[in-house]
Amino acid sequence: MDHDGILIRPMTQADCDRVAEIRIGGWQSAYQGLVPQSYLDALDVTQDAERRRAHLSQADGSVVNLVAERDGEVVGWVCHGPYRDGEVRTEDAELYALYVDPGRYGDGIGHALLQESVRRCTAAGHARMLLWVLEHNTRARHFYERAGFGADGAEEPFEVDGVEVPEVRYARELPAG
Repeated sequence: MDHDGILIRPMTQADCDRVAEIRIGGWQSAYQGLVPQSYLDALDVTQDAERRRAHLSQADGSVVNLVAERDGEVVGWVCHGPYRDGEVRTEDAELYALYVDPGRYGDGIGHALLQESVRRCTAAGHARMLLWVLEHNTRARHFYERAGFGADGAEEPFEVDGVEVPEVRYARELPAG
């Protein structure tokens, strides 16, 4: 689907290297000062790409991976599926990941990816979409708030290299299909 010159399409095996670059670049950009620098420095694009390929090859259709392309270049990635409450998958949808090439922040790519993910979750009949965001990641929190998501009071610890990094849950009601 095209969003103002941004093509949103299903992710393929051929996209895994670029998605890994975007995801790791996103971590190193957005989480600097929020998670240990040693962890960010140790992130490996090749290993991450191999994980993406494994996830795609084992996919059962419940998790949706989409990429954003502008001028033929993959510039963002979003992933959503059933909400995970521990090991249980619920009727709600969860935004698992949304990353944009750090050099493209503010270009509307994240918005286009989120819009398409919300559209697909609505079409699939989900009543709510949930996501987890680092408590101190103010840029991401503002982004989700502008898109109609709000903190719902749930929090959980997330540990990175022995350092607790709290996460907060955001929710958005979806219109009835």
